[in-house]
Amino acid sequence: MQRSSMSIAVMAALALAPVLAPVNSHAAPAAAQPAVRQTTQLPRNAVPTHYAVSLTPYATTRTFSASVVISLTVTQATDRLVLNAADLAFSSAALSAGAGQPAQAATGIDLDADKQTATFRFGRQLQPGSYQLKLDYTGLIGTQAAGLFALDYQNGGATKRALYTQFENSEARRVIPSWDEPFYKATFALEATIPAGQMAVSNMPVAATTRLADGRELVRFATSPKMSTYLLFFGLGEFERATTTEAGTEIGVITQKGNVGQARFALDASRDVLREYNDYFGVKYPLPKLDNIAAPGQSQFFSAMENWGAIFTFEYAMLLDPRTATQENRERTFVTAAHEIAHQWFGNLVTMAWWDDLWLNEGFASWMESRTTARLHPEWDWHLHAVHTREGAMASDALASTHPVVQRIATVEQASQAFDNITYQKGEAVIRMLEDYVGADAWRSGVRAYIAQHAYGNTVSDDLWRQVEKAAHKPVTAIAHDFTLQPGVPLIRVADAVCKNGKATIALTQGEFSKDDATRKPLSWRVPVIARTVGGATERTVVADGKATITLPECGAVLVNAGQSGYYRTLHTSKGFAALAKRFADLPAIDQMGLLADAGALGMSGHMPASSYLQLVATTPVDAAPQVWEDIAGTLAGLHASYEGRPEQRAAFERFARARLAPVLARVGWTAAPGEAAPVANLRSTLIAALGEMDDPAVLAEARRRYALRDSDKDAMPVALRRPILGVIAANADAATWDALLAEARNEQAAMIKAEQYGMLGASHDPALARRALDLALTDEAGATNSASIISHVASQHPDLAFDFALAHRAQVEKKIDATSRSRFYPGLARHSADPAMVDKLNAYADQHLAADARGDVKVAIASIKYRIKVRKERLSEIDAWLAQQK
Repeated sequence: MQRSSMSIAVMAALALAPVLAPVNSHAAPAAAQPAVRQTTQLPRNAVPTHYAVSLTPYATTRTFSASVVISLTVTQATDRLVLNAADLAFSSAALSAGAGQPAQAATGIDLDADKQTATFRFGRQLQPGSYQLKLDYTGLIGTQAAGLFALDYQNGGATKRALYTQFENSEARRVIPSWDEPFYKATFALEATIPAGQMAVSNMPVAATTRLADGRELVRFATSPKMSTYLLFFGLGEFERATTTEAGTEIGVITQKGNVGQARFALDASRDVLREYNDYFGVKYPLPKLDNIAAPGQSQFFSAMENWGAIFTFEYAMLLDPRTATQENRERTFVTAAHEIAHQWFGNLVTMAWWDDLWLNEGFASWMESRTTARLHPEWDWHLHAVHTREGAMASDALASTHPVVQRIATVEQASQAFDNITYQKGEAVIRMLEDYVGADAWRSGVRAYIAQHAYGNTVSDDLWRQVEKAAHKPVTAIAHDFTLQPGVPLIRVADAVCKNGKATIALTQGEFSKDDATRKPLSWRVPVIARTVGGATERTVVADGKATITLPECGAVLVNAGQSGYYRTLHTSKGFAALAKRFADLPAIDQMGLLADAGALGMSGHMPASSYLQLVATTPVDAAPQVWEDIAGTLAGLHASYEGRPEQRAAFERFARARLAPVLARVGWTAAPGEAAPVANLRSTLIAALGEMDDPAVLAEARRRYALRDSDKDAMPVALRRPILGVIAANADAATWDALLAEARNEQAAMIKAEQYGMLGASHDPALARRALDLALTDEAGATNSASIISHVASQHPDLAFDFALAHRAQVEKKIDATSRSRFYPGLARHSADPAMVDKLNAYADQHLAADARGDVKVAIASIKYRIKVRKERLSEIDAWLAQQK
């Protein structure tokens, strides 16, 4: 599953701005040992082997009827069978000892809405053996992305409705009574009765289509391989499909009619990625086809889902509309495809046994997406994205509210909340570090052995470590346990180098980097470290038991974490930092980004002077790599937001930030140069957004000029500039401009563009317009799945206003959020607040509406708010003093 996307500029700001992070206490086990996994919440007395599902959806009434015959094995004598089921009404249930055998009707059916189970009682002991359970039932089609749901959209001036499913993490039970847990794998044979002329799609190809007497069609799909329930998919609508092939696999893209041309890039990307993965994993993709289905709308929870053979992707993360598609859109489309196709092996073919090891799916798919994007699109310099990934993880992991990568999951809500920065980004960063430690070839050999050994089965993390360690002949498991079974971020302190006989020896000591508890006793990690002098050769060591020394072959400014593959903060002495700052322009771009990120995070947490980051910014060459300046622009914009309510100090900061960023924008220009590097386009957009946020007069004037000419001059708002210009206009809109933007959104026919335009209405700095946007979000005008996004946009500027509004209208708002997001949505609105009163509001919300084990995101939001308050109270004055000295 790909989480809802975050812009590169926002990710760059993570070093200085706390974001939504994972939860649970910082406490680590006394010894880093794998925890005992809970692999089921259901009785272990029966195991399914096959589901034969017959589904009849009624799109108009948003209901469905269905039946399922489940082949199962009773392993322990029992008088009842307990399955997962939610919002289903059963009309009959019967059990037989096999096909053709007489069936016994259930003597009772007990539904437990809280546990989401259905218990079928039979009045006699069922002895171990094979059985078939036939269930007839009805259910509901929702309007949010959970279970079977409907999405309405405009096409050719008419309102259309399409149906899709979203079953991860625990939503298959809303459509099929089942053992809805990853451990219980089975095969699936799906058939559906559908209106004639519509296209039905599932994991496997259509095996047969029969015209029924009433004009409808019965579509039967081929039987799936053995898989977990959350990977089953069904879609239905007025679709069209384009295909290509790779190594005998038919690859398809499916869109609403008229949009398939916008999926051409995704189709080509899928072919290229599949070819790469067939080679990398050493096991050919096992299904006959691989579709990617584009759907209008959005979710607050995810942007794409890896259903085996039938990837679901919201249009904004897949299609490239020529009116709006930018370089960043192309990157997002490719990265999304690379992530979801990686899951076809890591997650689908081999599945974690329980949600504790979700990172085996998501962390690995995130790592594969980055590796593959860098490999297949070297012109994007995607290897530099590694620093963004690490910073996103550490922004969460350095708070007291963090949790280990491998975490204890006991409930459905906890499983939903596990899709977070630690699972995705820390998981990816740790894999990158371990691959670098053992070597790419040994890592791949271990992965191939892991996939081959566990195909169609379930695993825990140690199954992977055993194979990698065997291939690498290095002690991988101990290091992996340190970074996955305990939370937190190591801090490597670097002593001044001792230069003797032309060689430099440095002492390293390991502590822990914390943003909100400097008094905490550090945990202990075994940390792989790479160091070099600027321009020199690298040396490696492992910091164990808190210390190590390393000798470099030459003297000079010493850089620790060279190449930035390590998951740790690096704290140089003031002398060492000054030496690196002096040679900053000589560092590779990735090390410039790493040094900037460490300086920002360590400065804001009090480990270094808060001005250290700005010192590096002041010396960054105007012609530094676009990604370096993109990170700087995003981070300065994030720091700018910290000056809210301090106009004089904010003005001083703005003068510095504009003086650094404006020359870079002048260098890249507002108009793309022929043949310019792809990352320059992203930089241009980020600079316009950041300078607009900081009220740069020239940028505001140019954005307004171009917006005013948009209808009369086709070159005023080229595709690449449309989004940043509209962002500046929306943020600074007056009432008349806001009304004009609203009119444009109402008149837009393309669902993807329409959703984006409605979202922008929530981005206004003006509280009065923000309130209008919130009122608009309660209506159906923007579309059932887009209203929550408007509220989230308001929260980025007015978190307290958005939180109070959403809570005051909770009954209406929750109809506009998918079920998997509800416990996360309200804390997400509040997390950007710097008001101490918000902490009490969040606690009150949790006490009233959340179970004790579903408060993870509340704790994270509170930690983020407290840290933001701390930064404003303790760090900004240091920056103010430094800025005053620059005059």
